[in-house]
Amino acid sequence: MKSIYDPIVLAELTQRLQRLEANSKALWGKMNAAQMCLHCYKTFEVANGSIKEERLFIGRILGPLFKSSFYNDKPWPKSTHTSPNYIISNQPEFEIEKTKLLEIMRNFSVAGEAACTTHPNPFYGKISPEQYGKGMYKHLDHHLKQFGL
Repeated sequence: MKSIYDPIVLAELTQRLQRLEANSKALWGKMNAAQMCLHCYKTFEVANGSIKEERLFIGRILGPLFKSSFYNDKPWPKSTHTSPNYIISNQPEFEIEKTKLLEIMRNFSVAGEAACTTHPNPFYGKISPEQYGKGMYKHLDHHLKQFGL
């Protein structure tokens, strides 16, 4: 699995994200482009420790069973379940959210494994920095594919 810490991978993700436009249509799911950018931004805030959420009860039970799906090579199914904390129901400003996502993505990648939180993930529990590198790539790749990128 690719990792967001790899500068070549970061460049690829950046190039793909820069092609996203406000009116880009999703091939599946309910989010528009601006909502997707904010959704992805919020997951970086969890990965870098800016947001520290308590473990979910369901995550304590099911998290260990699904943990490897966060960072393994198997693509996520279309319309994978999203935690309510990451569902964006408002209509954010596309250019602002895209810029914020590009910035947090770059900062996380450049800082490397040292940028990862040690706080348990709300669903999966303990995630290593290496697993976060792969998982954050996988999450962005999933959503960029959602918009045909």
